[in-house]
Amino acid sequence: MTPQEQWTAVDRYLTGLLALSDAALDGALRDSAAAGLPAIAVSPAQGKLLHLLARMMGARSILEIGTLGGYSTIWLARALPAGGRLVTLEVDPRHAQVARANLARAGLDRVVELRLGPALETLPLLIAEKRGPFDLIFIDADKVSIPEYFQRALGLSRRGTLIIVDNVVRKGAVADPASADPAVLGVRRFHQLLAVERRVSATTLQTVGSKGYDGLTFALVIGEA
Repeated sequence: MTPQEQWTAVDRYLTGLLALSDAALDGALRDSAAAGLPAIAVSPAQGKLLHLLARMMGARSILEIGTLGGYSTIWLARALPAGGRLVTLEVDPRHAQVARANLARAGLDRVVELRLGPALETLPLLIAEKRGPFDLIFIDADKVSIPEYFQRALGLSRRGTLIIVDNVVRKGAVADPASADPAVLGVRRFHQLLAVERRVSATTLQTVGSKGYDGLTFALVIGEA
């Protein structure tokens, strides 16, 4: 058994044992695949982690950058209390169409506001509309622009906001200074920015599982954004 096969088997075991799925979540993955969306949504275990973190901090407002088919959106939106709101940003109209259907089936279409367009354009609009601060921000979009997403996320944060960034280890390539991969260069720039950003306290954890070898960054805003 290869390491990847073992990681996937463990994920499947834990998903079944801990009931980390249901009809709405399974349907979101199924319909996303049927529509040809890339299979890059968070794993069930990662989705539950996002859900638990949002619940533990009592998040009432969540911002997600990168909707895809709405799988992680469902996990996060389910953590909200009555009256809570989630804004999710998606650049691809086809992804947005699938996500809206998935969110409606999960009964979350009145909780989630999906904004279509490039996040580097919609984020400044949210700032101008004074939609922040958000309690939790999840960044899971193109890796080249992660540094810019993070900087704009800070503008929609407050002291105590938790910013989570996905896919930041890139199979270990984040540590390779010779890499010319634009995604790797993006996550390296992000970590360099994070290292000198005094407004946050942060760590990055390596992860393995059905999605392979990657990592998540957790940045807690501790100063005025």
